[in-house]
Amino acid sequence: MNLDSTISNEPGEDVGGPLAGLREVTDARTMRALSHPVRIALIEALSLYGPMTATEAGERIRESATTCSFHLRQLAKYGFVEEAGGGKGRARPWRMSSIGMHIESSEDDPASEIAASVLGRLIRERQFGRYRTWLDTRSSFPKVWRDAAGDSEFVFYLTAEELEALGQDLLAFLMPRYRERVVDPSRRPAGAVPVEMLVFTFPIELPTTQS
Repeated sequence: MNLDSTISNEPGEDVGGPLAGLREVTDARTMRALSHPVRIALIEALSLYGPMTATEAGERIRESATTCSFHLRQLAKYGFVEEAGGGKGRARPWRMSSIGMHIESSEDDPASEIAASVLGRLIRERQFGRYRTWLDTRSSFPKVWRDAAGDSEFVFYLTAEELEALGQDLLAFLMPRYRERVVDPSRRPAGAVPVEMLVFTFPIELPTTQS
C-alpha cells in the first residue's frame, strides 16, 4: 500500500511519474472523509490482501461486518474502493480502485492544510504502531528476516532542490522493481511477505535564507 496529502464523488486523477497509478488526494472534504481509523484500516487490508467482503474485512481488522459495510460504502462514495463483482449485500466483495494514494495539501487552502495534517498523523500513528509491534516481536521471526530488516539514520547537507530530487530518485528506483507485486500476486516470489518501508526526509534546522 502506498500512502504518501471542488470535490466530486468521482475518483481523482492519478499521479504521474514514479507515483503513476496512485490516487491523488488534494481537497479537504475527501481528506476529512478518510480521517477515520476504520476506513484507513479497511484501505490497508484491501491493499495487502485483495478483495474482501465486509464480513471478511471485519474479521481481518477486528470490527463488526455492519461497521465495515458502512465504512466501505463511504469509501466507495469518494472513489477509494469499488465492488469487485459477485455476491449481494454484505457478501459482496470490495476492492481498491487504485494501488494507493498521494496526499497533497495546498498552501492557498488552509482547510486542506489542516485536513492533510490530521490525516497524515492518523496514518503515521498506525505505521509507527506496526513498527513498535515489529520491535516487540522481532525475536519470534526467523534469523534470516531479523538480519534482513534494518534501521538506518543519515544526515546529509542538501539544498531544497537536492532534497526533492533525492525523494524522486528513491521512488524511481523502488517503484519499477516492486509495484507490480502489489497489484499482481502472481509476480510475488515464493516466500515474499508484506514489508513496510518508512522514509522521512526533512530539514533539522531552519535555513539561514528563505527562498
